[in-house]
Amino acid sequence: MGYELRVSWRYLCSRKSHKFISLITFISVGGVALGVMALIVVIAVMSGFSKNLRDKILGTNSHIVVTSFEREGIAKYEKIVSTVKEVEQVKAAAPFILKQVMLTYGQRTSGVVVRGVDPKREGDISDLEKNMVQGKLEDLAGSTAGKSSIHRQGIILGVELSRSLGASVGDVIGMLAPSVRMTPLGVIPNIKMVQVVGLFESGMYEYDANLAFVSIESAQKLFNMKGTVTGVEIKVEDIDLAWKTAEAIQEKLEFPYITRDWMQMNKNLFSALKLEKITMFIILILIILVAAFNIISTLFMVVMEKSKDIAILKSMGATGGSIMKIFSMQGLIIGLVGTGLGVVAGFTIVPNLNEIVGFIESVFRIQAFPSDVYYLDRLPSEIQYFDSFLIIVFSILICFAASLYPAWRAARLDPADGLRYE
Repeated sequence: MGYELRVSWRYLCSRKSHKFISLITFISVGGVALGVMALIVVIAVMSGFSKNLRDKILGTNSHIVVTSFEREGIAKYEKIVSTVKEVEQVKAAAPFILKQVMLTYGQRTSGVVVRGVDPKREGDISDLEKNMVQGKLEDLAGSTAGKSSIHRQGIILGVELSRSLGASVGDVIGMLAPSVRMTPLGVIPNIKMVQVVGLFESGMYEYDANLAFVSIESAQKLFNMKGTVTGVEIKVEDIDLAWKTAEAIQEKLEFPYITRDWMQMNKNLFSALKLEKITMFIILILIILVAAFNIISTLFMVVMEKSKDIAILKSMGATGGSIMKIFSMQGLIIGLVGTGLGVVAGFTIVPNLNEIVGFIESVFRIQAFPSDVYYLDRLPSEIQYFDSFLIIVFSILICFAASLYPAWRAARLDPADGLRYE
C-alpha cells in the first residue's frame, strides 16, 4: 500500500478531532448507498413490468406475422406455412383471419376484433389455451345450442367482453360483419349466430374487453373469404432474435408478402417503456449527485483542517501529484464503500420486494397494487445485471470526479502559507 493511500485512509477514519467532518463523511456514504439502492430497485421493477407486459402481449399474439399486400389476403396459405417452417428458429406456424365485427346479445352490443384461428394449431402459437378460464379451445368447432338440434359455431370471449355483453358460456350471440349480402329480397346484413363456448383472461384489459376467437372456417364463411386468410402467425425459439428470423422469412417469401416481428407491431408501447426507464435512471442519478456535493464539501473542510499536514508533507518532498492523490482517493473510497453498500442493499431488497410490500400493506392497512386495477397478483421485478453494472460505474465515477477539484486545490497549497500561523 502506497503512503498516499495510507494517509488518505487515516484521514477518513480519524475520530480524535473534527467529528463533524466524520459525520458528513458518513452522510455522503449513506447518500451514495441510498442512490445506488434506489436505482437498482427501480430499474429492476421497471424491467419486471416490461417483461410482464411483453409476456402478456405475446401470450395472446404471435412473435411474427406474415401478411400480404394483396387485397384479397393470402390464398395459398398452407404453402406459406410449409415454407415458413423450413426457416431456422421457427417453432410453429398457422393461418389466421383478423376482422372487426359487432357482437350483440339481448339489448347490448359491442364492437370487437374477432380472430379466426385453427383450434388444432393455435395452442402451439399462443397461450390462448393456457389463458382459458372456462371451456376448451377445441370447442370452437361448434356444438348444439341448448335444447335445440341446431349446430352452432363456437366463439371464445374475453372475460371483460363477456361482462359487458352479459353473455356467459352456453349463450347464443349475434356476430354482425361489416359486409352485406345481396339476396332476391335486397341487401341484408351479414349476421351469424354463434354460441359462447369459452372465456379467456390474458391479464391485458384491452385484449380481454375487445377480442374474440372463432374457428378459421367460421370466419371464412362470415367474411366471404373462401380459401383465403389474413395472414400467417409464427412462433419462434428466441423472442429476442425474432427480428432476425423475420428478416430470414422475408427473404424467403419476397414480394408481395410482408413480415413483421412483435417489436415492430408494438413499437410505440415498448419505446415508451424504454424512454421511461432511461428517464427514471437520469432522475435517480441526481440522488448520487447530491451525495457527490456532500463529498466536495467534506473534502474542502478536510483540506482546510489538514493544511499544516499538507505543508509538512510538501516540505518533506511530497509532490503536488501525491497530495492530489491523497484527497482524490478519499472520494474514491467514499464512492466504493457507498456503492458497495447500495449494491448489497439493492440485491437484497429486489428478491424480497413482494414480502416487503406485503409487510407495509399489513402495517398501514393499505392495498398498494389492487389486482382488479393493475391486473397483477404480485409486483414484478427482475434484476438487470448489465444495468446494475452501469449504475456501479456511474456512481464510482461521479464520486471520484467530485473529489478532483478539492484535491487539486490541496495540491496547489503553498507550504509557507500552511505553516505561517503554526
